Amino acid sequence: MLELRGIHSYYGQAHILTDVSLTLSRGEIVVLLGRNGAGKSTTIKSIMGMVRVTEGSIAYEGEEILSEPSNRIARRGIGYVPEERRIFTRLTVQENLDCGQQPPREGRRTWTAEELYDLFPNLAEARNRLGGTLSGGEQQMLTIARTLMGNPGCILLDEPSEGLAPVVVEQIIKVVKEIKNQGIPVLLSEQNLHFAGLVSDRAYVIETGRIRYQGTMRELQDNDEVRQQYLAV
Repeated sequence: MLELRGIHSYYGQAHILTDVSLTLSRGEIVVLLGRNGAGKSTTIKSIMGMVRVTEGSIAYEGEEILSEPSNRIARRGIGYVPEERRIFTRLTVQENLDCGQQPPREGRRTWTAEELYDLFPNLAEARNRLGGTLSGGEQQMLTIARTLMGNPGCILLDEPSEGLAPVVVEQIIKVVKEIKNQGIPVLLSEQNLHFAGLVSDRAYVIETGRIRYQGTMRELQDNDEVRQQYLAV
């Protein structure tokens, strides 16, 4: 469904990603693991057209999207949940969801606000509160819910567990699993190996902008050498 082939990405003159290739298929969750600064978020932003890519190919549902602007990529049905969350702090929870709403897509699940309130009970209780009054965990939930209101064909989820309390992380895990149950594939960037292990089917390990390892999540969990070399703090 999503395929990166040999991409090279830059921030200004700084060469961040080198020959990065990965795939995301329907109905699976793939995690991109690595330490801070390894290139995880840059990979996600490269897909969304937010970072300059000079070489390679990025295809979504078989069509090249590398040269397209971010808004057009989003309209194709790629949902993006940024690490910074970027909710509208002066709008209510309901108004944030309304801002994310897009028309139904053929062959895609169409989400309603009420369905998302069932998925995120905390948001249901806070539907009339301003986004800026929510906790960090609630803001993360709102960002995911707002993305689902766009009826995406796949979701790019950037560092969803970063800075959240364990009880909130457990809620996010349930939500990610439910997204997968709905047939929506997820590309996840993450540092938390425990979180990744509970939700992911396959893993790529990135270090200094290069893919150093790929395999099933179980294979990575069983590979002490790779985990120690690229993921240990």
